[in-house]
Amino acid sequence: MAGGVRRKSPASPSPMWGKFQSLWQDKHLVLFKTEYTLLVVSALWFLEIGINLWVIQKVAYTEIDWKAYMDEVEGVINGTYDYTQLKGDTGPLVYPAGFVYIFTALYYLTNHGVNIRLGQYIFAGFYLVTLLLVFRIYNRTKKVPPYVFFFVCCASYRIHSIFVLRLFNDPVAMMLLFAAVNLFMDGYWTLGCGLYSLAVSVKMNVLLFAPGLLFLLLWEFGLIRTIPKLSLCAAIQLLLGLPFLLENPVGYMSRAFDLGRQFIFKWTVNWRFLPEWLFLNRYFHLVLLAAHLLTLLLFAFRRWKRPGENIFELLKEPSKRKLPVQSSTVDQIVLILFTSNFIGMCFSRSLHYQFYVWYFHTLPYLLWSGGVKKLAHLLRVLILGLIELSWNTYPSTNGSSAALHVCHLIILLCLWLAPPLHSAQAEKREHSAVKDKRH
Repeated sequence: MAGGVRRKSPASPSPMWGKFQSLWQDKHLVLFKTEYTLLVVSALWFLEIGINLWVIQKVAYTEIDWKAYMDEVEGVINGTYDYTQLKGDTGPLVYPAGFVYIFTALYYLTNHGVNIRLGQYIFAGFYLVTLLLVFRIYNRTKKVPPYVFFFVCCASYRIHSIFVLRLFNDPVAMMLLFAAVNLFMDGYWTLGCGLYSLAVSVKMNVLLFAPGLLFLLLWEFGLIRTIPKLSLCAAIQLLLGLPFLLENPVGYMSRAFDLGRQFIFKWTVNWRFLPEWLFLNRYFHLVLLAAHLLTLLLFAFRRWKRPGENIFELLKEPSKRKLPVQSSTVDQIVLILFTSNFIGMCFSRSLHYQFYVWYFHTLPYLLWSGGVKKLAHLLRVLILGLIELSWNTYPSTNGSSAALHVCHLIILLCLWLAPPLHSAQAEKREHSAVKDKRH
């Protein structure tokens, strides 16, 4: 109409606003839908900054190994390269050379180990970096519902204690390990192997991932192309340990890589219900080692390799194998590595309280990867809670140790009952194809 005022048509909402509206409508599902993993873990990561600062400021630091670490590296700084002569308050130096270099840097950063508060802030940084690396793994795999990540970080007193109240070397090794896993997921196998070897040089527990890593390397490259990557791992160990090997090679190897080291019954978390004489018995240790190796072989033959494929096919070049070549997926990489480590934890001769960090961040992934569909979310959370309770019971009791083994057995059985990796992946692709056709 002439002279009339033209009304403006309502502007269509922006895509971003539409996402916010959808998020608000589905807010009760944010904690359950894996597509919201990044949102939830981002919020938790920033929350963890405040939690770590609060813990450092309000909870008393407990001296266990930090002074011993500083005494050990101080011996190296003063010119002692014979490993048999290096020791601290808690005993001789029993970690490989990478530990020496990293904690020498911490020695200087903390005013010769005296400024413990600064050391705590540095380890808080290690904790936050570790969480970033772990959350990236979970965001890539999208297998675990977001609400579980609260238990992966904020709810664990023991893990915060290991990082910022005890300053153990175990968190440093695991931070490097998770960085290596991220590199493997992105296809940087050579660089990942180098970082993995560096993690081993801080503490030998990282070798529990080695069987799974070897399987993945053979699967991805075959024997001939795997050898250079294994050689890189060995070369890094040789280079790092060279000053000590030149001084006393037998002393270095026997101390830094002592696989037969005897553990003290007083500190065991997992075998408290055994009599001490059996805990210390070498035949018991051999039975555990045999069970460990047998379980690894069973998983490699029945759960990790492709159905119908001979295990020895992995030694061949991928292009020369009978079955079509398939590169490992992110899920396969993570599951094989985490399972390999978990099997080692199940059959460990002894677990001490700081060892919790060896597998804590992998437990949700393993629980939500199991093949028992009737294992409800509540039961999975209950298992996580029982494991946390077992590791927080000090001193350990017959009940806490037994509960830990029961939880381990349930997780192991669920992993065994899961469909083989390749058939599960094929089923997932088929389901996606059907879904795409419907849309």
